[in-house]
Amino acid sequence: MAHEPAAVRIAISGYYGFGNSGDEAVLEAMLSALAREGEREGLRVEPVVLSADPEGTARRLGVETAHRMRPAELWKAIRSSDALISGGGSLLQDVTGVGTIPYYLGVLKMAQLAGKPTFVYAQGIGPVTRNVFHPMIRRVLDRCELITVRDEASAALLRRMGVTRDVIVVPDPVLGLPWFDEGKPDLPADAERVPVVGVAVRFWRSDRRDLARLADGLSLLAERRPVRIRFLPMHPPGDEEASAFVLARLSPRAREQASVAPHGDAPLDMAGRVAGCDVLVGMRLHALIYAATQRVPLVGISYDPKIDHFLARIGETPAGSCDDLDAAALARETERLLDGADAWREAKRETLERLRREARLPAQHIVRQLRIKIG
Repeated sequence: MAHEPAAVRIAISGYYGFGNSGDEAVLEAMLSALAREGEREGLRVEPVVLSADPEGTARRLGVETAHRMRPAELWKAIRSSDALISGGGSLLQDVTGVGTIPYYLGVLKMAQLAGKPTFVYAQGIGPVTRNVFHPMIRRVLDRCELITVRDEASAALLRRMGVTRDVIVVPDPVLGLPWFDEGKPDLPADAERVPVVGVAVRFWRSDRRDLARLADGLSLLAERRPVRIRFLPMHPPGDEEASAFVLARLSPRAREQASVAPHGDAPLDMAGRVAGCDVLVGMRLHALIYAATQRVPLVGISYDPKIDHFLARIGETPAGSCDDLDAAALARETERLLDGADAWREAKRETLERLRREARLPAQHIVRQLRIKIG
């Protein structure tokens, strides 16, 4: 008679329940990897997701949840769990607000005070503009069982802060999702089919000069060849508004076949929309990562070092930055990839397969450590 696998409850902290497709994809990728590795180790992983929308997260993913901002509920979830993961995305940074770092460190500290092992899962660290946070980060992270980050710059920043624990650099969790195997969906072979250029933008510069130049670049592309421009908002409503801003500034020819895709709740929906593109032009990190998992040639526009770090990891450089975007250069690069899509996919094949395997390493380490602890 088969034995029931031992169960391990893991609380998962992150930017979940806010409708950001990238962060929700990170969560799904972690849950998938933990479940897969748990099965291999004879463990049943029971996640408890700390979410801003616990009902929505529970309904969509079928997992136990707790509200991330209700202290009693948060404490109960941590106390009832066997471990806590602080997972994915750019959590330890202070550019989105002075309270961000204290919140995520506070959740880690609560788990440590409760005697629970804590793990940092493929995070991007920084920017940290306030030195007062450095000793706080060092003290909490040095008590973690495992620290994994998604780029070398994050590891170097933690070392400069004085973190003495080993820091392991791994790919973004989303690169480990099984969508890669599904590949690009069948598209009409008709030579008259108009190529689709996906565009994922966000507001960044207050003067919107970056988005105006992007509109100029897309308009130049549309003057040179027929294209369908498909805006893909990753984080509504802001990205929908940014998409509308660019759409309104396209030339009449470019605007004729331009549209804004519905956001959708599930990351898989957005990944499917990206897979239907011939090229993806993106400011959003996880739009570019979706493109990589679906083997869609991509053009990155940098607004944050995390864009540069990811592109470097797959052997690419940004086509420009929000502070210095050349419309003609953007149009040329997009056209080059439209003409050379097959060559791009073949050139990136081995790199993307390797990154997919490496993206599972944090889950492997965590599950094995917990397996040892419970015996």
